[in-house]
Parts: sequence; C-alpha cells; structure tokens
Amino acid sequence: MRNLFAEGLRRLGLELTAQQSEQFERYRQELLDWNTRINLTAITDPEEVLVKHFLDSLSLLLAYDHSQACLLDIGAGAGFPGLPLKIVRPAWSVVLLEATGKKVAFLQHVIETLQLKEVESVHGRAEELAHKAAYRARFDVVAARAVAALPALLEYAAPYCPVGGQIILFKKGEITEELERGKRAAKQLGASFKSDLVVNLPGLEDGRRLLVWEQLKSCPPQYPRSGSQIAKKPLGEIAAHH
Repeated sequence: MRNLFAEGLRRLGLELTAQQSEQFERYRQELLDWNTRINLTAITDPEEVLVKHFLDSLSLLLAYDHSQACLLDIGAGAGFPGLPLKIVRPAWSVVLLEATGKKVAFLQHVIETLQLKEVESVHGRAEELAHKAAYRARFDVVAARAVAALPALLEYAAPYCPVGGQIILFKKGEITEELERGKRAAKQLGASFKSDLVVNLPGLEDGRRLLVWEQLKSCPPQYPRSGSQIAKKPLGEIAAHH
C-alpha cells in the first residue's frame, strides 16, 4: 500500500521533501491516535489512510494545480482534502470549514503540530458563513469531499466563488441522474459544469471522479438558503406539472 501511495505521488508529478514526508507521517499518527477517542474516520488501516485519504485528497491536483491559490474545504472533517493539499502546496492559503467542534479541535491540533502557516480551521456551517462578507466570493477554488447530493453541495459552494472561481466536488459511482440535477442547480447559482475527471490513481480505481464547475457570474445573494430549505427543496428538481 505504501508503494501505491508512492506510485500515486509519482503519477501526480509530486516529489515530497523530507519535511513533507514527515508531515504526512505525523498527520497519520495523530489521525489514528485521536480516532480512538473521537470518530474521525472509518479507515483505520495505516496503509489505507495513505491512499484513501491522503492520495484521494491530492487527486484534486488533476483538476486544479496553480502555484498560488486560496482554497476552501467545505465539511473538512479530519482535514480532507484541505490538509494534504496544504502539505504539498505550502504556498496555498487554506480554510477548513467544519461544523463539528471536536473535529475543529483535531484540525487545530494538526495545524499546530505540523507547524503549517496560512491555514485555519473555522467552526461553522457552510450555509451561514457564506453570507458573511469576509468569506463570500473570496476563494479561487472550493472543494468538498463531504457526502451530499450535487445540488446541495453546489448551493453550499457557489457563494464562496468569485467569477472565474472553481468548484471541485469528489464523487464516486453512478451519478448520471444526479449530475443532470446538478447542472440545472448550477444554472440558478451562476455556475457552469466544466468537466468530469475519472480518478485513475493506484488503489483508487473504484469509480472515483472529480466534478469541476466554474463560477460564470456572481452567485445570487439569496443563496445559500438555510440547511432545512436546501434539504426540503433541492435546486435543480424539475417542477411537477399539475
């Protein structure tokens, strides 16, 4: 499995410095240690962490890789994809948004332990923070590996993108119909579908893909709606004809 990770890094054109290798090693230790006390991941095999969390997070570079970027990770959980990306792209500035206090404490701990600069963990809900001027339309790239339907993820993400900003959503499996709903939702949010990239990295050949969207115009100010409205009336549903 370690070889899978090394091979995956090679395919992404990444060569880790000694410091970066150490940071990944330490991150993995902290994740597995904290996971015995709070539920951070269902993946507890140390080798699988390398592939299914770290390499999976880094697969975002297949869709977006600039030397400088401001990244928002929505529903960061234990830090994926934001922290692995920060380790290999130290010049990026990263905001990890997470609604669960215990997970935010873990993120804070990892940031301090790895001595990472220009990365912050924010305790909050995506649909609330998006209405704050400090965060709205401020990020070059917004990523979500969180589990939710595309119309909901897009409604959470689009408000954080300025015109030209990218939204990159991690998905897996059969999504034809969901993608159609997502495309309709995107229109209402000022975003447009750009590409569907199959992730063919070692150990990740299980139908993973990156869906890339571009913000073509400013997201209308009424979005995102409250979490309950997003759940009850998803964007992109075709209205029933009476």
